[in-house]
Amino acid sequence: MEADLFVNPRVTIPGEELQVVTSRSGGPGGQHVNTTDSRVTLRWNVLTSRVLDEETRARLLLRLASKLTREGEVMVSVSDDRSQLVNRGLARDRLAALVCQSLIVPRTRRPTRPTRGSKERRIASKKRRGERLRDRGADDS
Repeated sequence: MEADLFVNPRVTIPGEELQVVTSRSGGPGGQHVNTTDSRVTLRWNVLTSRVLDEETRARLLLRLASKLTREGEVMVSVSDDRSQLVNRGLARDRLAALVCQSLIVPRTRRPTRPTRGSKERRIASKKRRGERLRDRGADDS
C-alpha cells in the first residue's frame, strides 16, 4: 500500500487511490534493462476520488483534460533512474506537482484606464512620427 501523497494544504491523495504499475524500461543499460522492472507508472483517478469537492474536481478535469484517460485517470510514468525506488519517488513528486499546478486559481484581471502621462506620451510619439513622415515628402527640388 502506498503512503498518502501531500499535494497542498487542502488536498492530500490517499494511498489507496494511487495505483502503481512497474514495467521494464527501454534504452541503454545492457542486461540490467532486460531483467529489472524499473519504470514506474503512477495512476490516480480524478473522477472517482473521494478527497475532491465538486468545484476542485471540475477544475482538475478542465485543466488536466489533455492528460486524462477515458476513465478519468491521470498517469505519470518515470524511467529516469535505474532504481525502481528512485523512480517511484520521482513519479509521486511529479504527480503532486502536476495536480498542485492544476489547482491554482488564476487571478481575475481588473481592467485599468490609461494614465494621463501615458496618453500624453502616446500622442507625442504619434506627432513625432507624423513630422518625420512629413519631412520625407517635403523635398521640392
